[in-house]
Amino acid sequence: MTRVTIKSIARDLGISHMTVSRALSNHPNVQKETREAVLKRAEELGYVRSSAAAAMRGEDTRIVGLLLPNITNEFYARYANALALECDRRALHLIIHLTNDDIRLEAEALRRLREVQARSVVMVPAPGEVDPALPADMRAIQLIRRRTEGPAILVDDSDALTAAVLQLARAGHARIGYVGAVPSLSSGHNRRAAYRAGLARAGLPFDTTLEVTGAPTHELGRTGATRLCEAGADALVCGGFEIASGALATWLEHTEGGKRVSFVGYGDTASYPWIRDGIASISVPVEALAGRTAALLAGELAPDGPDHGFKAEFVVRGSAN
Repeated sequence: MTRVTIKSIARDLGISHMTVSRALSNHPNVQKETREAVLKRAEELGYVRSSAAAAMRGEDTRIVGLLLPNITNEFYARYANALALECDRRALHLIIHLTNDDIRLEAEALRRLREVQARSVVMVPAPGEVDPALPADMRAIQLIRRRTEGPAILVDDSDALTAAVLQLARAGHARIGYVGAVPSLSSGHNRRAAYRAGLARAGLPFDTTLEVTGAPTHELGRTGATRLCEAGADALVCGGFEIASGALATWLEHTEGGKRVSFVGYGDTASYPWIRDGIASISVPVEALAGRTAALLAGELAPDGPDHGFKAEFVVRGSAN
């Protein structure tokens, strides 16, 4: 089967291939009738634009990247889906890479995006002992976490986490435990600080045995919640999506016999309202985050403005009593 090219469209219409190229790129110097004729013929022939060739000509490829730790996490899955829809509305081609929070996989994903001449990338920076610089040849937008200076879309969950601790204290809990990401991550540092601020405002002493931090995984949530329950915690607060998933499983097992341990998750998943009396949680505005990200990727907002922050909300349900 003969491949359809700009030159074959030009031969069919009796015009130059440069005119066809400009018409397909929506160049303002092409007459309306000519552009419509070119687009009609391109559609009839099944022409597919080559991003690699466009990049060589100095044209915008409209390719953008998304680097996430995983998509088993409901938040990341919802965010990726919402961003894909927003990018589609703006005729942006979204390529998703998973890093598993591994610096090496992150570097490989960025290399692949460079190969296809991606214009921008939004990324949840992977943790590591050495923080590599963000790519200089491709605009990078940091999501949820911040590793270095540059555009970032962040969630301000400090007030929500502090409110959760205060709610638990008002409900009569004096040994409120916390399991969250390592403080070397910006999100881990801020969430732990908010938990400690809640204890201080409630007049409760800080107890190192009631605080567990580590890599933000399901396993940390599971084992961390076990440690906290064994240390006598009468309430658990989670500081991350994957962490909350693991901790919830442990909490459900630990409280089967009617033990009074309260629980606050993170990332208000679809199942939370239906588990027992409802799982209290820190709710993050996923769709708003995705919409702002797409606007930045499409160049609709100034790239070097202030951080784009979104407020999280503490959702009170039965598990926080």
